[in-house]
Order: sequence, then C-alpha cells, then structure tokens
Amino acid sequence: MWWWLATPVALTRAPIDDAAKLECVSYAPFRNEQTPHDPTLIVKPEQIAEDLVELAKVSKCIRTYSIDNGLDKVPELASKVGLKVLLGVWLGRDRAKNAQLCDIAISLAKDHPGTVAALIVGSEVLLRGDMTVGDLRQTIQSVKPRVNVPVTYADVWEFWLRYREVGADVDFVTAHFLPYWEDVPPRAEEAAAHVDDIRKQVVAAFPGKEILIGETGWPSYGRMRDGALASRVNQARFISQILERARQNNFRVNFFEAYDEPWKRRWEGTVGGYWGLFDGTERKLKYPAGVAISNYPFWKLQMAGGLLLCVGVFAVALFLPKRRPLPAPSISWAAVAVSATAGGILLGISIDKMLLESYGIGGWLLQGFMLMAAVAAPLLSTYALMSGRALPAFLEVLGPPKGLTPFFMSNMLGVTLIVTTLLAAVTALSLIFDARWRDFPFAALTMAVVPFWTLAFLNGPKSGERPLSEAVFAGLFALAAVYVVFNEGFENWQAMWTGAVYLLLASALWRARTPATA
Repeated sequence: MWWWLATPVALTRAPIDDAAKLECVSYAPFRNEQTPHDPTLIVKPEQIAEDLVELAKVSKCIRTYSIDNGLDKVPELASKVGLKVLLGVWLGRDRAKNAQLCDIAISLAKDHPGTVAALIVGSEVLLRGDMTVGDLRQTIQSVKPRVNVPVTYADVWEFWLRYREVGADVDFVTAHFLPYWEDVPPRAEEAAAHVDDIRKQVVAAFPGKEILIGETGWPSYGRMRDGALASRVNQARFISQILERARQNNFRVNFFEAYDEPWKRRWEGTVGGYWGLFDGTERKLKYPAGVAISNYPFWKLQMAGGLLLCVGVFAVALFLPKRRPLPAPSISWAAVAVSATAGGILLGISIDKMLLESYGIGGWLLQGFMLMAAVAAPLLSTYALMSGRALPAFLEVLGPPKGLTPFFMSNMLGVTLIVTTLLAAVTALSLIFDARWRDFPFAALTMAVVPFWTLAFLNGPKSGERPLSEAVFAGLFALAAVYVVFNEGFENWQAMWTGAVYLLLASALWRARTPATA
C-alpha cells in the first residue's frame, strides 16, 4: 500500500526548471511566527536578501503586496540579484494610510527605474469590500501621472468582470485565478484548462489590454474541497500544465506563491500555509528539476513505523492474553488482522497529518492526543478481543466505584475510547459549524475506531441498559456523518471517509451496555 501511495508522478514538463525561469512569483518574507498583522515587525534586509538570492535562480520577477514591515527594501535588494519587481501597494479603509503608501511606492519606482517593472495599486480591495469602486479608481488615477512605469490593479477574475470600468484606469489587467478556492472547484487535473478558459473570457472583456495572471497556484497540503485535492503531486502538476499553456498561448503568469507562509494557517486553516514553491521552514525548493515528485517523499520511514505497529498488534494477540476462556475463533483473528493492517497503513499518514496540520498549542494537543489514542486503540482492543472482554462503557471507567471495572487493561481501553469520542466530537462539531478551514481527521480516527468497532460487535455485552452518554454521542456522530457528506459533496473522498468513520463510531457506541450490578 505504501509503495502505491508513494508512487512518483512523471510530468511532461518539470514544474521548476533552472533553464526556463518562471515569469514571476508572489513574494512575502514572513517566516515562522512573523506576520504582517504585527505593525511593529520590520523584517531584516538580510532575511529578504537571502530569499531573493534563491528566487533569482528560478524566476525573472517577484510580486510584492505591501511596502510595510521592511518590504520597502525589496526593490534595492532585488536589483542586486537581477530580479524585476511588480511593486504592490496594500490599500485598505484608511485613506490617509493609503495616500502615504502610494507616495512611498512612487518614490521607490523613481529610485529604482530598472527594477520596478510596474505598480500594483491595491489587491482585492473590491473583493474584501475595503473600498468603493469610485475610491479605487480615484486612487489609481492619482498615481498614474506620477510614475513612468505601468500601473495596474489586482483582483479575482469575477470582480474584474463585475467592475469592468476599472479597466479604463489601468495599463494592464491583473486578474487572480485560484481554482481551488472557487465556489465549485475543479479537480487538479482539470484546473489548468479551467484557468485558461476563464482567462479567455477576461481577455474578451478587455480588448486591447494585456491580461496578466496575477495569482494562480495550487496548495501542496490541506483539506479537500469537492474534488479538489491539495497535494504535492497536484501542485506540481498544476504548475507544469499552466506553464505549458502559457508557452503555447503566449500569456504571462505570476505564481502564488514563492514560500509557504505558516502565519496564514491562523486565518485560512492548514491549506493556507502550503501554497509555496519553496518550503517555508527550510526555504528549499519543493520540486527540484530531475527529482521524482511523490506525495510521500519519506514513505519508507512511514512504512517502517506502520510495520512495527502491525507486528505489535499481532504480538499482543499471540502472547499477552493469559487466560482465554476458549481458543480464539477465526473471526477474532480476522478482526486482529483488519485492525493491524488499518493501523499499519494509516500510522504514517496520521503522523504526517499531525506534523503538517497542528497549529498552536490547542492544535498540537488535539493532534497529539488523537495520535496517541490511534496507536493505543488497536493494541488495547486486540488484548480485550483475545481475552474475551467487551468494550467497556463510560460508566465502568468514570462512574460510581461500585460499577467500575477491576481490570487495568479494560480501564486503559475505556479511557482511550473516551478520549477518542471526545476528540471525534470536537472535530465533528467543527466540520458542522466552521467547516471551511477544518481538516478531515480520517486517518487517526480510522486507526482508533476500526478496532473499537470490531470489539463492540464481536465481544459485545449480551444484556444491560443502553447508557445515555453513549447514545447521545452516537446520535451526534450519525447526524455529523450525514451533514458532512452532503455539505462537502460526494466528490470529496476525505469527507466521505470521515463520515463513514463517524458512522462506525456511532454504531460501536450504540451497542454499549451498562453491566448490571448487584
């Protein structure tokens, strides 16, 4: 399975090739905890210069979005490595601040005439609703006579088609095409053709104007949206295909973006931090020319970890249960094999998701506890299964002393079940009330739920009352499964998988019974 998951993909054109530099790429210098939302932050010129040296190897140009936070040094530093700059002015609701930034940008364009190739006055201010179209046009008109370089404005393609009058004020149209974020996103394999088709609509709407694709790209990691899967292979595929279309149809492309930006995960979820062509931590190119592209470049380590867990589950089944009432039937060994195989395959994916999706203390705690439960569940469930014990009810672990289970391993199993249930409830409620930014916990949750489910159905209690707490959680997971699948769509296999796991957990909890006590 891991050999199949990690199979490299061969592309007709390398996504990044030193022999054929990119036309342009969006650049922001923020690393680690640095964020443009910190008004006191001034990024050191040395940090920017270090990035620009690497970018000059793969691109002819960079696009910036602001001149705050030390970015006013970009034109000077870019000139030293031969990079052109599409200099961005970040417009907002503060008119005085807008005027001040425009003045600085005009001065930079005059001071670096061979480097600043154009001014981008505002980016997506109409989309955000920060300015009226009238105010935007006045701002652009006030800048144009004061510079000797082309002036443009950047926004998503829908807003260019909605406010076509802005086209009269710019030297060329800078339109954003981010197919992953569209209301009905295409699959990655179809995304480049989709972008090109829409670009042609914009070309037809602005005859005589050059249409620069000011932003386009694909995330290398994050949640699915409909059939749009964020992955390394899909990011590389999209870049390769859009570059080939740009060559064939002779249009310019600015890729979004140069480096992964961790700070965006606070606002856009996991996917917001993984749009870069370069890794945001090590600042290395993700897809060097001549290197095979795989979604799991470290698959051998992930496979080895999974094999160890798989062996551990079978070792528990063979050696730990000392007092079996009867020899374990074949169906119990089949259940052990299912739990071991699921855990062995998914452990590497679960670790990968924990490392990439955890953000902040809360995120690391959630992912960490979920992974621990995912590892413990198949081991503890196998012990209970082969010992002839049932999945304990919550009250047997947390209830009155008279009803508590006396067995240590059953207590550990019960605690693991409770932790899994609570974490699953957190993720289910998040996917119901705040779904746009949330990841699907399918891997770790499957590792834990499959062994619970097999134990509940093979060693289920024969009598007793159905506990209220388990019944409530079962109802929540059943409703969440239906909602998540219909809300996300049937093309989203991550949502379908997560919904199926919620249903498995719901059915396991529904079978719980509280043992009668004397």
